[in-house]
Amino acid sequence: MSRGPKNRHPPDKPDAPESFGEEVLEEVRQLFNKVRGYSPPSGEEWRLPDPNVVLCDPPWTHPPLQALKNSLNEVKNQLSDKDLAVWHRHTCSTNRAGTVTSRLRETTNAELCTQAWAKFYEILGTFELLPERALQDGELNSVHLCEAPGAFVSALNHFLQPIMLYCDWNWVANTLNPYHEANGRSCTIADDRLIVHTLPWWFFGSDDTGDVMLQKHLLELQEFVGNMRSVDLVTADGSFDCQGDPGEQEGLVAPLQYCEAVCALLLLGPGGSFVLKMFTLFEHSSVCLLYLLVCCFRTVHVFKPATSKAGNSEVYVVCLGYGAKGKLRPLLSKLIRNYGPGLGAQAALFPRSRIPRSFLEQHEEICGFFHAQQIDTIRENLRLFDGAARDQRGRLDRLRDCAAQFYVQRFQVQFLPRKRWLCRGGASTRGKPGQRKQVGSFNQRKETELQEWRQRLVQGTYQTWVEEHYQGDDDKFVLHGPLLGCDLNAWYVREGASLPKVCSSTFCDQELLDLFNEALQERACLSEEPASCGSCRAPHPASILSEICSVPSCVVMVGNPSWQGVSQSGLVLEPRLIPGPSYPEVCSSTLHDGDPQDQRRLLTGLLAGLRGLPEGSALVVPLCSALTRFTASLVLALHVCFQSVAFRCPIGGPPAVLLCVGFSPVPRVHAILQEVMDHVQEVKAGRQVLQFAPIEELTRGGLPHFLSSLNNAVVRQQLHLRLQKKPGG
Repeated sequence: MSRGPKNRHPPDKPDAPESFGEEVLEEVRQLFNKVRGYSPPSGEEWRLPDPNVVLCDPPWTHPPLQALKNSLNEVKNQLSDKDLAVWHRHTCSTNRAGTVTSRLRETTNAELCTQAWAKFYEILGTFELLPERALQDGELNSVHLCEAPGAFVSALNHFLQPIMLYCDWNWVANTLNPYHEANGRSCTIADDRLIVHTLPWWFFGSDDTGDVMLQKHLLELQEFVGNMRSVDLVTADGSFDCQGDPGEQEGLVAPLQYCEAVCALLLLGPGGSFVLKMFTLFEHSSVCLLYLLVCCFRTVHVFKPATSKAGNSEVYVVCLGYGAKGKLRPLLSKLIRNYGPGLGAQAALFPRSRIPRSFLEQHEEICGFFHAQQIDTIRENLRLFDGAARDQRGRLDRLRDCAAQFYVQRFQVQFLPRKRWLCRGGASTRGKPGQRKQVGSFNQRKETELQEWRQRLVQGTYQTWVEEHYQGDDDKFVLHGPLLGCDLNAWYVREGASLPKVCSSTFCDQELLDLFNEALQERACLSEEPASCGSCRAPHPASILSEICSVPSCVVMVGNPSWQGVSQSGLVLEPRLIPGPSYPEVCSSTLHDGDPQDQRRLLTGLLAGLRGLPEGSALVVPLCSALTRFTASLVLALHVCFQSVAFRCPIGGPPAVLLCVGFSPVPRVHAILQEVMDHVQEVKAGRQVLQFAPIEELTRGGLPHFLSSLNNAVVRQQLHLRLQKKPGG
């Protein structure tokens, strides 16, 4: 275990912000003061429209706001030819608050200290988010929507430490489940460093997806937090990957923001606070949502944290003092009935005529303020893109140093020992497939979108890896067992909605899987005989059988009827065949190993193969892949029972086989597999068993590496074979 963070102490105190000079300090003060609020004029009251007119009018526009949108997009268009990675490095170097997070990591030992952590801690230090009533009562309850990887929760934990002796904090978080194979990576955060250690506090819903835009999940979440006396704080940090159409980010994200807001209004208790991430505020969806919020809360502010890059459109709407639900109940009931991914997409929340002129005037002023700030930053970054003069660079560096020290001093961020982290043993540091990395300029990415998968594969970074798909190295990784220290009593069956497709996997390179999914959609390839490749160095089934039959006293093969005709000459033992799944050389199913019927056949074959298997024996198991948690759970069960588990990708199919050698009976494993079979047979239509080993067990030790090696080898081989055939040929 690393001892570094545990024994680390704050370094010597750096220079005070005042030492940088009044001009620099004043600019830094303004950086931390980008906030505007709404307030009804004296003698005027802003009231919610009658529920009967809600979601009845078509979408509308407000010309002054559209003018701001158009001018902003004109400036953004100047970035279309900039390479994204190069531009990102440049803007990081010009970002006034760009060194805040690194300073926090050096001085505070903050857990999961990301830019999101810094932004929320800044919000906590700027506004009185925590209701005084909750602190006086000694119980604070918070709900965090779209929270992965968990930086807001971690920041709140850090912020609360001085009062933790006097206040009991309870929290619940929701996010798209990073382990659910049907969740695409364009909207799912794969970073699970906090999640994997705090799973009981995370809500993923009855279908296990974690999609907060489903009506049933809204109601289930209300029940999930039912033990809380009152919800005092809701945060919502959700967004989508909109880099394919950045000019319409606001409209694309609007349905999610509506759902987050409705969820907060349903959950919050009187006096509660709500923090919602938004972007530009030019469309009817944003105008109506903000008007809804100003009618429900005592105060509403639009805030741009200093630690949010000044050149982007991100802002946070901070709502304090939630009013009684009584007057809101009729409207809230209608919003819940229309809750879902289409909320506000086809109709405006409120008619244009029901938005007071005084509110619109304030909204125009607020939008104009943030519009000017963003445009000024983009233009400055464009001016400095080709290089800053020495005096400009020096001034930027002073501003960055001053901003970092100003942050730490203003918000009094204290050093936090690891024993007071949420993950007291330390967050996981293992590798995970992340978000799809955007490369090239916007114009280049738009051109790439028009290419079919073959072009992108051949022209991309994966070409060499796929061409060298089998060099005999991938299958050298072996799970040595029997695995000890695995708490089999903690295993449980998790059900959820049937997987329509395996879009992502914890155990595979995500870019590679994306290419494979596109290749599988080509019907021409699916309906024809698979291509062959003379350069493949994959082992022949006979050599695999010779390898496995030369050691144990008994060999059992699950499925693989195509191997029955393999010459048995020279084999010490003749394998015994058990019925099971049979996979062709090229898997034609878009589900891979997510198909419930294939999973059932595999489980049936395993149970039959293990039943009565003598100690020291070997088991050969065919696999299409091991992308799902279900198959990963099966592999872990075998890891518990055998001295070694290896894999091969043979010529002629199946895509992979597990070679399990040195059986050591574990009755509890067989009982678990039988319990899983009972669930599989009884599961209702439209649902399936998703996993039965805890995700904590599936993501520790050598298993993730083994499964990733297996899946990457299979996918590379399948892509290589598909490249041998021309579309429709």
